[in-house]
Amino acid sequence: MLFHKQSEILGHAGAIYTCVCKDGFAYTGSGDNYLARWNLDTGEQDEFAIKFEESVYSLIFLDQNRLVVGLANGHIHIFDLNENKEIKFFTQHTKGIFSLAFNPSKKHMYAADADGNLSIWDSEKLSLLVYLPLDAGKIRDIAVTENGVHFFLACQDGTIRMFETNFFNEVKTITAHVGGTTAVLCHPLDKNKLISGGKDALLKLWDLTSEKCIEEIPAHNFAIYSIQSVNEGREIATASRDKTIKIWSNELEFLQRLDLKVGGHRHSVNKLRVLDQTRFVSVSDDKKIIVWKAEF
Repeated sequence: MLFHKQSEILGHAGAIYTCVCKDGFAYTGSGDNYLARWNLDTGEQDEFAIKFEESVYSLIFLDQNRLVVGLANGHIHIFDLNENKEIKFFTQHTKGIFSLAFNPSKKHMYAADADGNLSIWDSEKLSLLVYLPLDAGKIRDIAVTENGVHFFLACQDGTIRMFETNFFNEVKTITAHVGGTTAVLCHPLDKNKLISGGKDALLKLWDLTSEKCIEEIPAHNFAIYSIQSVNEGREIATASRDKTIKIWSNELEFLQRLDLKVGGHRHSVNKLRVLDQTRFVSVSDDKKIIVWKAEF
């Protein structure tokens, strides 16, 4: 099984920092201050486009219809796509929202910023539950366990911080990466394992019970910006500032390199997102959206 480039879309005027996929569409946020939506079957941008006052750094869906947008100035906008209108606007943060996550089990939304602040919201009432200044530096990524009992933060101070979701206590702090932890993923098959990437370009596998690193791989040449489970958990994909995407088995054995030679990106790859059972999407500083498909 290998991944091949299925299609490529150009449309933004600036670097693309983030992406979410739903129902055959990709929603992308860019340094050109636009949130745009693309039909990935036709490669065309549809009429949905919103221009903000700042770059769009992060995106998540809370459910089928509510889309959350995190901006470079710390503002958070929530849109109801059915009603085609903004329903909430938060100014709790004052620095860039680098990561957003949704916990469907607990009905929580998590937002984290460039100063190391974490806010936790009731996703139904859209009200603030708690605001935690963590002094952790930029928080680039958030991973939520499948059962919703814990979540993990990738922090610029090099740590992975684990929180429980009843009282929001920090229950583990793992010193993980020199220069900063930049991406985290709950292992798709083993709830006791966590995968992380760092500014040190290392990919690490952690045993959460012992808090020990059980595998360390020099995976890229520069920082790892995104780690995504793909192909229904059979593989792990990593994206890096070094312009490449790499595919690994779920045991972190190297399988494939997706780079410019196979139609990949020319600049930093910033985010990976699953599109469906066999496809995922990558976005980059080169302004491209690329769809990759598994072929058996």
